[in-house]
Amino acid sequence: MGEYEPVLLANVGVAGSHTRAVYESRGGYEGLRRALCDMSPADVTERVKASGLRGRGGAGFPTGLKWTFLDKKATPVYFCLNADESEPGTFNNRILMEEDPHQVLEGLILSCYATGARTAYYYMRYEYPLAWERTRAAIDECYAAGLLGSNLLGTGYALDVVLHRGAAAYICGEETGLIESLEGKRAWPRIKPPFPAIEGAFRKPTVVNNVETVSCVRQIIDRGVDWFRSLGVPPDPKNPRDAGSFGPKLYCLSGHVERPGCYEGPLGLTVRELIDRFGGGVWKGRRGKAAIPGGISMGLLREDEFDCPLDFNGPGRYGCLGLGTAAVVVMDETVSIVDVLHNSCRFFAHESCGQCTPCREGTAWAYKILQRIRAGHGRLLDIELLRGIGDTIGIMPGTTICGLADGAAWPIKNAIAKFRDEIETHIKTTNPGHYGATRPVPERHSAH
Repeated sequence: MGEYEPVLLANVGVAGSHTRAVYESRGGYEGLRRALCDMSPADVTERVKASGLRGRGGAGFPTGLKWTFLDKKATPVYFCLNADESEPGTFNNRILMEEDPHQVLEGLILSCYATGARTAYYYMRYEYPLAWERTRAAIDECYAAGLLGSNLLGTGYALDVVLHRGAAAYICGEETGLIESLEGKRAWPRIKPPFPAIEGAFRKPTVVNNVETVSCVRQIIDRGVDWFRSLGVPPDPKNPRDAGSFGPKLYCLSGHVERPGCYEGPLGLTVRELIDRFGGGVWKGRRGKAAIPGGISMGLLREDEFDCPLDFNGPGRYGCLGLGTAAVVVMDETVSIVDVLHNSCRFFAHESCGQCTPCREGTAWAYKILQRIRAGHGRLLDIELLRGIGDTIGIMPGTTICGLADGAAWPIKNAIAKFRDEIETHIKTTNPGHYGATRPVPERHSAH
């Protein structure tokens, strides 16, 4: 990557960046003013479609195309801003909401204008107190300045933003789980179809986009389609399903690196470049062993796979589930993969909503097996049991309503495929007399 000037993070570190005065002094809301005066909602939608912007929340679905799925004959149309950032290792949305909340709001207003929404629900995770306070203050500033309310900037367009605090559950990041929670119900994801664009919040057509996605909308309106498409990775001509990976991206970097943080670059940086150039390399002079490319649900990369590009197709070529949130967690040579799996399985067993039996039971049993392995009572047979769980839970095998189970399964399958020797060695070393057992494990050997 050559020299790159951050745009999404351009205001971060500027004194008072969370206030409207500072934001407008640096060009904020100019694009919104032009759009409301000179562009129709269809014009904004077409510009976003032409840019090739894909959702930054994990799925990577084309944003402008998603907007066109709305049932425009039904009214009202709602917009849900997904700020329930709960994927382990992910904190890019938090940075934007804390340091530059007006950028998020400008992108949200533009997105609502394009989709015809007159009410936006800003759904923020409970654990972000500073983001909550600064976003609430920014919304108040917008109402006072005529940027929200019944007559935006005198154009006749009306928009209200309702700030809603989530209930501290990972499942609320799934768009229909978020909608159920917003409606005051248990956050159980809905069976699709109907999709939210047809029947979403309060059974009305609804768009759900995340914080970084709408921030990119603001940049597209400000800087244009050609600028946005000049960044990232063009479509693979040999893959007709590849829509390209265009635009800037916020990369979270944490774990065993010298300089953890949130960094911006074009889509397509490699994991190695992110670690070495931005993160200062693996800490304490040690070697890297593994990395999570986009949140734990995406799986694992070995050190010899760190040249994996972080675009929407790159991680999939290395056996990972996808780009996810581009949250890279680095593990050095001292880390036990069994411990990594144990933590992953514990997280997903805790966060499974329990609606689908394969996910509820599969994540719980995977965690119990890892507890037993760590307690020194593992068997080689347990590896096959874990593989079986990984292969039979999730949307892809067709056993669950949402993708949480797929995200729970992927680290298991990845770790076994890439670090099987280490897992077998751990089992043999910690249970030398019984690692070959095939009988049911006695209750006294269970770990609690």
